[in-house]
Order: sequence, then C-alpha cells, then structure tokens
Amino acid sequence: MKKSIIWLASYPKSGNTWMRIFLANYLMNAPEPIPINQVHRFGMGDTIARTYQMVAGRPIDVNDPAQILPLRDKVLRGIVGNNADVNFVKTHNIRRTDAHVDMIPDKYTRSSIYIVRNPLDMALSYARHHGLTLAEAVRAIAHPDNATAGDAQAVVTFLGTWSEHVNSWTNRAPWPQLCIRYEDLLEDPEANFTNVLKQVGVPIEEDRLTRAIKHASFKEVKKQEKQHGFIEKSQSAESFFTSGTSGRWKKDLPPELAEQITKDHRATMKRYGYLPE
Repeated sequence: MKKSIIWLASYPKSGNTWMRIFLANYLMNAPEPIPINQVHRFGMGDTIARTYQMVAGRPIDVNDPAQILPLRDKVLRGIVGNNADVNFVKTHNIRRTDAHVDMIPDKYTRSSIYIVRNPLDMALSYARHHGLTLAEAVRAIAHPDNATAGDAQAVVTFLGTWSEHVNSWTNRAPWPQLCIRYEDLLEDPEANFTNVLKQVGVPIEEDRLTRAIKHASFKEVKKQEKQHGFIEKSQSAESFFTSGTSGRWKKDLPPELAEQITKDHRATMKRYGYLPE
C-alpha cells in the first residue's frame, strides 16, 4: 500500500480552503475558475461522516471519540486503497495519538503542507464561523480539549490548543514537511504557492501559476459564494469568505482579548514571527 496522502493541514480558519482552491485550479489548468463547490472533489476530508458510517457498517455517534477513533485507520486505509500516487486529504485534526490511535499515521503519509495564521486574526474568523463570542473563541483555542463538534456531514475533529496544533504539525516528522504562513501567502502568493507545488511534486509553469492564483483570489471566490453559496459555510456564519486580509485584529479584537491570546500562545507566536523578539 502506497504512502500517498499529502495532508493539507491547518487550524480552522487559517487558509486551508484557499490552498485547496488554488491546487484544484492549478491541477485542472482550466481557462475558467473551478467552481468552489466542486473543490472538495480534489481533496477529500478525513472527517466525512458517511465514510465512517460506511466503515462501521452501522449508524454511529459522530461526537463519540470511543466510536470514531477505532474507525480512523480503516477510513485512511480506504483513502490510500485506490493505489494512486497522491491523495490530497484536508485535515484540521491535531497530529497526535489519542486512545492509542495515531491520528496522522506515518504509514499512509507522503508529505504534509501546513498553513499557520496569526491567532489574533484567526480568532476573529473562528468566532464568526462557529457562532461564538470573541471571548468564547479565545478560550476555545487555548483549551487542550478543544474540538469541532460532529454533525450530519462530519465527525468530531480533535484540535487542542492553537499552539499545540501548530507545534504538532511542525515538529519533526519522517516525511517531507512544508509550513507556510497565511500572511506570507497574502504578501507573495507566487513564491509561496511555487513552494507548495514543489512540495507536491508537479511541474511549475509560470502562466498556469498566475492563472491559478487569480482563480483562487479572494475577489473570485467571494463572487462565487455570493452567486451560488458555498457548501462549506457553517450555519452560524453569514458567509464563509469575509475579508481575506491580515491585521484586522488591530481594529476588531478588544485589547484585553489580544493580550490574553498573546499570553496563552506567546512562545509559538514568537516562533512564527507574530511577536517581536
């Protein structure tokens, strides 16, 4: 069985969807943008409820770790069972072992691409997406048992704190790793998406790269969402794509909450350049 999974990983609301839209457009190389509601076809998630139900052969409680975790290896084995060279898998799960289950097993992994975003900005999007107050979001991303509840579409996702999540994915692994800051993608998409393509192992064509970046731009995806909606939008949010910028926390995040995030995640924020040395 091939080690074919390329993980597209991030804490929620950190740029994972942007990454997947770019890759779909680059790989398809179509003259027109790929519809955002078809992007899921180019990289499945690791929490799809129907997949776990199918593996279990019976209805399961999508929020019960005791039922979900024993099924995870079979779900991932099913993904790599197509014998493809590459299987893109979107995940927000933390890279750790839970109840003796390896969440991100080496035996199926080809490489990983991890997107990290300033938690001061991420918390704003996290709160909006999950229908939380800003204070609730700040507490959630600092809680070691933080998780995204399951529903009809997805089983529970194990997150942990923002710092734990980032460090779990960027700690040394026995496969090629690429970590990209969301802010760097915004500042220089050509250079950073080029690094992504190198990690994937596909030829880099300048015109194709420029077109894919344009097709994945915030302006384009926002237009598509306004016209057709987006299947990944939560019921708690008015829209999935809101601003596509960085630094919004300076205006929208109360100073006491910014201070709390900095206190909770100081070491990891320093490591990724979100705080001065």
